[in-house]
Amino acid sequence: FLRSGLLRHLEGFRRFSSPSRDPKMLFEAYASTSRSSAELFKSIDSDGDGLIDPKEVKEFLDKLPVTTLEKINGVAIQALQAKSERECLDLEYFQRWLVMATRFGDSRGSRMEKEYKMLPDLGEYGAVCEEPKSWNANTMAQNLRRMQYAVRGEVVMKAERLMAEGKEIIFTNIGNPHSVGQQPITFYRQVMALCDLPAKDGIDHPNVTSMFPSDVIDRAREIKAAIGGSGTGAYTGSQGVLSFRQDVVDFIEKRDGYPSKTGNIFLTNGASSGIQAILTGLLANDHDAVMIPIPQYPIYSALITLLCGRQVGYELDESEGWSVSREALETQLKISQSEGLTVKAMAMINPGNPTGQVLNEEDVATICQFCADNGIVLLSDEVYQRNVYAAGKEFHSAKKVAMSRPSLSSLQLVSFHSTSKGLIGECGRRGGYMELHNIDTYIQTQIYKLASSGLCSGVNGQIMTSLMLRGPPEGGESWDLFQKEESEIFASLSRKAEKLVDGLNSIEGIECEPAEGAMYAFPSIQMPKKALEEAESLKQSPDTLYAVSLLESTGICVVPASGFGQKKGRIGFRTTFLPPDDVMEKAVQEFKRHHEEFCERYA
Repeated sequence: FLRSGLLRHLEGFRRFSSPSRDPKMLFEAYASTSRSSAELFKSIDSDGDGLIDPKEVKEFLDKLPVTTLEKINGVAIQALQAKSERECLDLEYFQRWLVMATRFGDSRGSRMEKEYKMLPDLGEYGAVCEEPKSWNANTMAQNLRRMQYAVRGEVVMKAERLMAEGKEIIFTNIGNPHSVGQQPITFYRQVMALCDLPAKDGIDHPNVTSMFPSDVIDRAREIKAAIGGSGTGAYTGSQGVLSFRQDVVDFIEKRDGYPSKTGNIFLTNGASSGIQAILTGLLANDHDAVMIPIPQYPIYSALITLLCGRQVGYELDESEGWSVSREALETQLKISQSEGLTVKAMAMINPGNPTGQVLNEEDVATICQFCADNGIVLLSDEVYQRNVYAAGKEFHSAKKVAMSRPSLSSLQLVSFHSTSKGLIGECGRRGGYMELHNIDTYIQTQIYKLASSGLCSGVNGQIMTSLMLRGPPEGGESWDLFQKEESEIFASLSRKAEKLVDGLNSIEGIECEPAEGAMYAFPSIQMPKKALEEAESLKQSPDTLYAVSLLESTGICVVPASGFGQKKGRIGFRTTFLPPDDVMEKAVQEFKRHHEEFCERYA
């Protein structure tokens, strides 16, 4: 028994560590890890002359199964075949081709580089001398080279350049509320100011009571005492200040009606750093995978690529309000298992980004049960939990659902929240938290070790997280203004969400599901055949062509839907509804004008 077990262990070790000359296995390894590109090239170069000819290209593509070919960027296959017919291919070209063939979206690195060099706020940069460098595009970590983050991609960089040239730009590409006019909430900023000021100039100033409300002063004193005498400029404990984590616990217990523990809370630099920490601990080898919704927020695909994992997409059904069924999840799991992948985790974004749907309790329970039944860690992205606008809809946390159902007692869950969204919108503070629920205690110590390597999350972000979860005391001096500011922000978001979706749906050739929550609309668009041909000739995705045209014509900056992933054949974009009402009204009119002109241009 021991001998057979050891042999199985050794066989598994050889599977992941032994070099292989099989192009199929090497390509799959590259698709996961972005490594072994030189070994893959050598396995295709059958005559060993350092070049790949048309015959060798054909033999390579013939060895790849249909399921693998379907995952390769179609434009890339055509480019490889056409290029090899004209000339033999060297390693440098092949590595560039691999990046294009296996990346999540269709943006080309060369265009991205061009836009980067033209960024107005870049400043002077460059090497001291022009000699070739040992660290270059071919020797760098190819997983970073392949990684994409569409929210700040090619279209956005072009928008920043056009703005610097004097063009008026409406940035609807990213959920960054304060950058497009949302005002900060007074109580938060007043407390933060007193926390940052030296005591003699702030809480101990003789005139402080004439400058700040009493509840602001009291909260600032409480926070400064919790941090200690060193103030906001010193490191804290690696999980965050204990009293701030107690605020998180109190918030979760009030929201869900079930206990939480301060030791299971990690304060983070926004939700993104927490997600990266958990994925770092999960992805152990190049056959480990994470199930992500399609469409998804690109931080997931970016981090999975960076950490050399595999993406398993589960498609949300647009015709059913971006829902997903248990059957669809099981199908994707079986497909991934048949390809030799081990699904370690699954991401659930609720309310949805970019899709804006709000899951009902049964939807959340379905996903939780699927993960519990299959030993999959659920990553519950809940940063938009305050952003629910649709009548009859409410937010249901994964933690509450898990605690309320005995069948979910085994669910391993990590939940994320952030100061960047909701009604607070303090993106630049980089505040947030994650709660570990039913996670192995040894794993938690390793996550703590990882957090310790970064010393601590930003102290101002920790403070803002505490303030977000525990505002001013009811009846205090700041209460009425706080309530007024929050209600006005919520009413504005709700109003603009409805107006934007109605406006988009009034345009012939554009369809958009209701934005029940979050901060985005995710319409689909119909494009003329000639426009599709133009995009193909430019080696662009059709929605990138459309987004660039929209930007140049109207100044509206959106994100091509291909950057989030979408059903094959679908074309669209993501837009926020964060700018002021008058700006959004103008934007809806401009969406209509541009779409009509675009369709006429390519008719």
